[in-house]
Amino acid sequence: MAENRCDLVVLGGGSGGYAAALRAAELGKSVVLVEKDKVGGTCLHRGCIPTKALLHAGEAADLARESAALGVKTTFEGIDMPGVHKYKDSVVAKNYKGLTGLIKGRGIQTVEGEGRLTGPRTVQAGADAYTGTNLVLATGSHSRTLPGLDLDGDRVIASEHALQLDRVPATAIVLGGGVIGCEFASAWTSFGSKVTIVEALPHLVPLEDGFSSKLLEREFRRRGIGFKLGARFERAEPTREGVRVHLANGERMDAELLLVAVGRGPSSAGLGYEAHGVRVEHGFVTVDEYCRTSAGDVYAVGDLVSTGDGAHPQLAHVGFAEGILVAEHLAGLPVVPIDYLGVPRITYSQPEVASVGCTQAQAAARYGQDHITTVTYDLSGNGRSAILRTRGAVKVIAAKDGPVLGIHIVGDRVGELIAEAQLIYNWEALPAEVARLVHPHPSQSEAIGEAHLLLAGKPLHVHG
Repeated sequence: MAENRCDLVVLGGGSGGYAAALRAAELGKSVVLVEKDKVGGTCLHRGCIPTKALLHAGEAADLARESAALGVKTTFEGIDMPGVHKYKDSVVAKNYKGLTGLIKGRGIQTVEGEGRLTGPRTVQAGADAYTGTNLVLATGSHSRTLPGLDLDGDRVIASEHALQLDRVPATAIVLGGGVIGCEFASAWTSFGSKVTIVEALPHLVPLEDGFSSKLLEREFRRRGIGFKLGARFERAEPTREGVRVHLANGERMDAELLLVAVGRGPSSAGLGYEAHGVRVEHGFVTVDEYCRTSAGDVYAVGDLVSTGDGAHPQLAHVGFAEGILVAEHLAGLPVVPIDYLGVPRITYSQPEVASVGCTQAQAAARYGQDHITTVTYDLSGNGRSAILRTRGAVKVIAAKDGPVLGIHIVGDRVGELIAEAQLIYNWEALPAEVARLVHPHPSQSEAIGEAHLLLAGKPLHVHG
């Protein structure tokens, strides 16, 4: 067995892993990146990028159907799934080519193979072993299912199967009303499917502010997307036409397929973590604020990790940030731990749901309901939103006589607005300070400005 030594070994080439590798190489470290599939991981190949390409194709379909309202005559002839996949795959391929070029250009050694820990800082892949002065674990996550519910990739599928479907399902049941479930429900509805979401909790996107959930539910009703809230799944069985879902209340539902979107679990089993001193709880690797594990010079990043307080979001951009933080920390640079509440969150459905900071419930729990204030600005008063024919609103939560604590937005394309909201929250801006900023007209960003004008006591395009 060949043994190789370097400054840093990274196990897993997804968002967090390759970010750590790129930044460490930039800082002069020798880096080995071990990946069993393709660098880019779930996000690039089976998650964020291809899913958003499907959603954009669905948006184009909706525009074609509705173009007469804009005075544009078009004929919508249907969805060409091979054509959709060609478009989707070309986007992935372009990004993959760029990423592999970056990795090669930084002098990072990429090892293709399934790695596992065989020593405190040693990863074995195939017949070779790689030992680093430091080690970063970045083995990501996988689609979860429920006990007794087997994924067959045909009638009962996960998101990775949904991305490869060769047809538009006539009917679909989506089990789970979180980000993944709502995005696929939105895309399939745009393609012409009849979709019903089954969610055990009282609202869709249950981690968002209740304001956002209710607006999304309203718009989904208008689009004809069905959903059953507070509904417990019991079992599923195959039928001649597809699948039958039984709920705990005795209700039965039939559809062509069932998409299981009940979250993602950490990929840590069988990789030798615990045997070499890495603490694992419920499959997650526990880390401190600098992403250090219990095993000294070993760090962990991305979907794999838990910060112990339940606040760690499974988002690609969190993986990027953690990878950079780890590379700089092990290089001895000063770093600031990540405030996970300050990380933007987006559901790319139609309409989109975007947020940063506290929900109203979180703010009330932290500061007391009597010490916070909220305003809502409806997008009906925003000229650009009227042009785009989208409905929604901006909600801002602030401490009384204090900084902004959370911003929540619902509407088409509002994901592009959340970067400004991130600055407002993370810089602890006062509403009056934001109100002084001049937003371009006509733009949807004006809605953020208008909400802060309202909070500052000088509303502009607001009735009453």
